[in-house]
Amino acid sequence: MTPFLAASALLLTITLGYFALCVASPFGNCRKCNGLGFALTADRKGKPKRGKTCRRCKGHGIRIRVGRHLFNIAARLHRDGTR
Repeated sequence: MTPFLAASALLLTITLGYFALCVASPFGNCRKCNGLGFALTADRKGKPKRGKTCRRCKGHGIRIRVGRHLFNIAARLHRDGTR
């Protein structure tokens, strides 16, 4: 097997794996609040407590994956073009 074919097969495998991930789970955890929906702060004793609501995810704790976002754009473009 040539190096080009091996690299192509690896790239295809990674792409199909990411596609399957976007189909199975279109949302991931928010990168700013790690899926909590709020920032963690500490009280005076050092125990964690709930802080302000995350501004990036508006308190939901999820974000749409890049691949799913691109798929949604392509589907919307196709749907609007065939009406």
